[in-house]
Amino acid sequence: APRELVFKAWTEPERLMRWWAPKGCTTPFCKIDLRVGGAFHYCMRMPEGRDIWGIGVYREIVEPERIVYTDAFADAEGNPVSPAHYGMSSGHPPETLVTVTFAEHEGKTKLTLRHSIPESVEEREGTEQGWSEMLDRLAADLAKG
Repeated sequence: APRELVFKAWTEPERLMRWWAPKGCTTPFCKIDLRVGGAFHYCMRMPEGRDIWGIGVYREIVEPERIVYTDAFADAEGNPVSPAHYGMSSGHPPETLVTVTFAEHEGKTKLTLRHSIPESVEEREGTEQGWSEMLDRLAADLAKG
């Protein structure tokens, strides 16, 4: 898909809610204040109905090239909570950094995602799988036009 459209899929709540969750999950809530220092607050609903809330704070936004934000678990009001609140291991960092770049290539977009979860964290493999499933959903949503 064109880079501008892929960037919008990451920055417009109504678009992001269509793909921002692993397979079998949904995103019933998403609020985006797209500015440096602005917050990105969302809820992922697990297949069994459990909600997991997250909050990110934008550190850098270069439209349509790059988004850098912090990522932390949160409550429904957007207050950060400990990863243990959602059953994560004691080694899970309270905050991580996510960097997404959008490179134009022959009218399409090469997306690169870096998420700063240390290799020693138990949930790292599950996080990688979750991102993979989410990006598959993003590609499918963009293919619809």
